[in-house]
Amino acid sequence: MIWNETIECMDREEMRKLQGIRLKRVVERVYHNTPFYRKKMQEMGVTPDDIESIEDIVKLPFTVKQDLRDNYPFDLMAAPMSEIVRLHASSGTTGKPIVVGYTRKDLSIWSEVVARCLTAVGVTKQDMVQVAYGYGLFTGGLGLHGGIENLGGTVIPMSSGNTQKQIQLMHDFGAKVLACTPSYALFLGETIKDSGIPREEFLLKTGIFGAEPWTENMRKEIEESLGIKAYDIYGLTEIIGPGVGGECECQNGTHLWEDHFFPEIVDPVTLQPVEPGQQGELVFTAITKEGMPMIRYRTRDLTSLNYEKCACGRTAVRMARILGRSDDMMIIRGVNVFPSQVESVILELPEFEPHYLIIVDRVNNTDTLEIQVEVRSEFYSDEMNKMISLKKKITDCMQSVIGIQPKVKLVEPRSIERSMGKAKRVIDNRKLV
Repeated sequence: MIWNETIECMDREEMRKLQGIRLKRVVERVYHNTPFYRKKMQEMGVTPDDIESIEDIVKLPFTVKQDLRDNYPFDLMAAPMSEIVRLHASSGTTGKPIVVGYTRKDLSIWSEVVARCLTAVGVTKQDMVQVAYGYGLFTGGLGLHGGIENLGGTVIPMSSGNTQKQIQLMHDFGAKVLACTPSYALFLGETIKDSGIPREEFLLKTGIFGAEPWTENMRKEIEESLGIKAYDIYGLTEIIGPGVGGECECQNGTHLWEDHFFPEIVDPVTLQPVEPGQQGELVFTAITKEGMPMIRYRTRDLTSLNYEKCACGRTAVRMARILGRSDDMMIIRGVNVFPSQVESVILELPEFEPHYLIIVDRVNNTDTLEIQVEVRSEFYSDEMNKMISLKKKITDCMQSVIGIQPKVKLVEPRSIERSMGKAKRVIDNRKLV
């Protein structure tokens, strides 16, 4: 079953022509409406007239996450705020979120590409889908929600957490599809097992999981735990959210919807395009976005692209499993966390030394985040109330900046190992191999 056969199975040459037309249009939009891009293009001696085909994309400047922070909150918008009908955001290293604006057309496109992802794994309008991604500024919940409604399916907008109720309604309503992070899916499987409700009474058949790294081994665990077929969905807030791409039933790579999000693979050091099929950093240009289109946005994801026709019949390019990132971002329970965020909090509080250790793990199939931080000698105390108060202070500050609550462990001065070279700030014990 194919949601948009004309596009998803389009001939490669036809797709390139369509991409070229849309690229020229979006370049004109940002050049005239976004001072940031106009300045960057003028510095490179490029105008919209220089863009005649998709091959000309290499003439355009790159965009990085710092550009979104520097232009916080609305300076990258390419549409007037009167046309922006929704805002989403994700965390940033300075505590300021990455803000993205959507026009009505953007939301329509978003719901369409998510519907493609759903259809590609066999979801139909007859299905009831439980969305256990977080709602709110995070794109996961509302992104899947819109796609399900576009498809004609029934949404159970549970959001994340409240696990006992998740299971009760999943059972009582007869949900056939679950959408959430893979780690939460495993936790739900364990909770179902402990609930005493026979798994056979659940109607779940399909899972759509994303927002954090997961492996083939984790996929198998989820499938065995919930008795379902588990599929990956890919996206990033800066481009649109979930639905930039997704697996099909063949599970031989992630189809990227390149009629809306043009992908490139570049060498992360030289920034030059690599040969087809070679690994490098994934770069996207949102060629149909109105509200805040990104031009050559560096995702930092390391992968490769396969342009051969898939066994499912789709010609849409397939992305290989992401090998890692070209920066130090950690994804914890679907939230982007940077060591520099942690450091910024510590440096702002006079009670602490600028020495810390971040320990990431996976306990009971849920990501955990522990931050060990040294207390300055003049503030370190044997009085429990003082230390509890200090711990609460830094924990609250950390949560407000990184978006999730870490476990903070206060340690004595000079107890964290020093390094003569590059300090090792992060220990990630999750099994992601």
